[in-house]
Formats: sequence, structure tokens, C-alpha cells
Amino acid sequence: MKSIISFVIRYIPRKYLQLVSHFFLRILAIFYQGNTVTCNVCGHSFRKFLPYGRKARENALCPNCLALERHRLMWLFLQRETEFFSKPLRVLHIAPELCFIDRMKHLPNLDYITGDIESPLATVKMDVHQIPFEDNSFDVVFCNHVLEHVDDDIQACREINRVLKPGGWGIIQSPVYDLEKTLEDKSIIDPAERERLFGQRDHVRKYGKDYAVRLSLSGLKVEENNFVNTLDKGLNQKHALPENEVIFLCSKG
Repeated sequence: MKSIISFVIRYIPRKYLQLVSHFFLRILAIFYQGNTVTCNVCGHSFRKFLPYGRKARENALCPNCLALERHRLMWLFLQRETEFFSKPLRVLHIAPELCFIDRMKHLPNLDYITGDIESPLATVKMDVHQIPFEDNSFDVVFCNHVLEHVDDDIQACREINRVLKPGGWGIIQSPVYDLEKTLEDKSIIDPAERERLFGQRDHVRKYGKDYAVRLSLSGLKVEENNFVNTLDKGLNQKHALPENEVIFLCSKG
């Protein structure tokens, strides 16, 4: 199973996976019935979650809604630390994750807009370098696992800062590695070399411990929130949350 999932996510473009993968995984979910772990995004329980990743992580992917560890953590953070589920908010979700789309779209307090340059799930076709909305348009912006793919991550963050309303906030997650400084070399265009240096064939940089400082160059205010470390270990195990994952909580600068 690990090798199959690793091969699929490595070589099949994300835009195609988004269209069909959930149908196959829900069939697979029949073989994972149990109550050892519970996905707090969709509420379904299993004996364990599916493995996921190019170097497959055990107990990672919910076969019902496709939430990963980071998605379950973000959902819990929104529930416990924000007014996301109760306050009237206009939300821009860049490169929206399948596990969130329908749930957020049906929240009665949200004016929820999704945007992406190629995802078939997004309602607005847009380039994150030039977000097609006016200044001060959104209360909340989500942009997860996008910046490691784009040509100019600082410009993308400038655009997020621009469209956020005064007092607005966002969550901007990316893979962050145990490096002192972000590794980037725009002269590298060979997919195999990008995979070797940056982790994936479609990554153009590998973020280090300077991630928050780097994003703040755009004008955004970036807070490193260690919410996961405040949770009970039993809850972490129940939902299979990521260990030591920092939530990068941003606000308009």
C-alpha cells in the first residue's frame, strides 16, 4: 500500500488526483473499519488511517474525507482558537483542500471563495502572484502547501496581505525543514534535481527555520503558534495529529 500511494502522488498531477482519488479511497475505507482513530474533520473512525507521502507516513490519510495530519490539526485549531465557525467572515481559500471545501462552503456564517490556477475544485481561476480581488476584501485567507511551488513566494504573500482586511488573518502552511535558512536556486529547472534538493519535482524551494521571517518580508505579520504542543497526548493519538507542527498564523501588516 505504501509503495502504491507513493508512486501515485509522485507521478500523477494533483489536479487529476483531486477529481478521482476520493472515490477509490472510500472503497478502501471498508478495509480500515474500526475505532482506534477518529478524523475530527469528517467524524469517521477507523482502525488506522492510510499511509501517505512520497516516503509514506503511517496513519496519515483519512480514507473518507482525505484529511491529513495537518488538516486535522488546522480544523481543531479553528474550532478552539478562533471564531471561524460563528463570526460572519469573508474567506479566500487558495488551492483548497478537498477535505475542507464542502464543509466550509456550507457554514452559514461564511462567504467562502476558493481560488487556484489549475485546481478543478476551485471556483475562481487565479494566479496567487496577482490575486484578482480588491484591496481589503477578505477577513480570512488560507494558503496551505502552495508557496513551495510558486515562482515568487514573497510576492504571493504581498498579495495575501493586500487582500486581507485590517484586522484580517490567515494560515499559511508549507513544509518546513530543519535548515537554518531556506534553500532556493531558481536556476534549477530539472525535475529530478528539484526532487533531490527540494523534496518534490514541482517544488522550487525548501523552507528552513527562517520561514516566518521570510514571509514577513511581504508586510504580513507572522506568528509561530505551537498549538499542537498544548493538546493532551490522548487527543493527539486519537486524531493522529502531527508532532511539533507549527501553525503559521498571519495577520495584515
